[in-house]
Amino acid sequence: MEESVVADFVGRVHTSDLGSDEPVTGRVLLSQRRLVLATDGAKTTVPLSKVFDVVVGTVPGDLRSFFSDSVTVAYKHRGNRRTALVEGEPEDMERFTRLLFKALLRGVTVTVRHPAKVGGRVTDASDHTASIGLSSGAIGFADCPDPFTVDLSTVIDYERTDRTIAGSKRPALVFRHVPDAQTVTSIATVPDERVLNVLGRYIKQEYDEVMEDVEAFDPTEEQLEILVSIYSAGGEATIADVVTGDVTQTEMVLDTLRDEDLVVDGDAGAALTRKGQMIVTSYLESVNS
Repeated sequence: MEESVVADFVGRVHTSDLGSDEPVTGRVLLSQRRLVLATDGAKTTVPLSKVFDVVVGTVPGDLRSFFSDSVTVAYKHRGNRRTALVEGEPEDMERFTRLLFKALLRGVTVTVRHPAKVGGRVTDASDHTASIGLSSGAIGFADCPDPFTVDLSTVIDYERTDRTIAGSKRPALVFRHVPDAQTVTSIATVPDERVLNVLGRYIKQEYDEVMEDVEAFDPTEEQLEILVSIYSAGGEATIADVVTGDVTQTEMVLDTLRDEDLVVDGDAGAALTRKGQMIVTSYLESVNS
């Protein structure tokens, strides 16, 4: 099969082959099999089969002052772990990131259980094999009885675990998302840790950005009580369901939650935003831990 280049642009790169601590201008070429970073003094070729992790937007400390929008590719070379960093114009990097993940997950088959839970209720869904398909801001699971797509902007939580399927213990990714008002839990069991790393990085791209805002917000006791009440009601509730005492005071607290983009007005009352869902999830996890 002929190998074609799917991304080709000039950016700034850094690899161990450069022999320098600073990034340099280089040409970035990506095919479905390899990543090539070419500079005036060196060329680094990274077989995609050797890539075990991809980090978007986070740069190692000693290179942080040189890069802004970047992608770090971690791979194995002759038994050693190496990294290659790429930075470019926002449009180039957005396309490069999507195509890189797409190439890395090309042909991957997972075992998916969806929905494993709806809200807090465990469903009777069974496991099915599925193929992965990536699109801008979303991931699809196809070639299964009930194909579905997850919008990355709806993901509110994820965790790594292990599952035993057909007598074999395999890594799995459990992720929660909110396609509508209710939280849905899906489980994807993958072939190996490499796929787990890459798939997890893709699913949590937008999650990480929102999580920074979540960790910076310090809710009052009243705000938290109302958020938990809405969450317990399925993600949307009338003021009568969340009133904690004085109706006027509750309305004032709801207004502050709207200002913080934690609550919006839904069809049946106050509804949690994705950020609001994540704050409640983090709180409940800390209580239960």
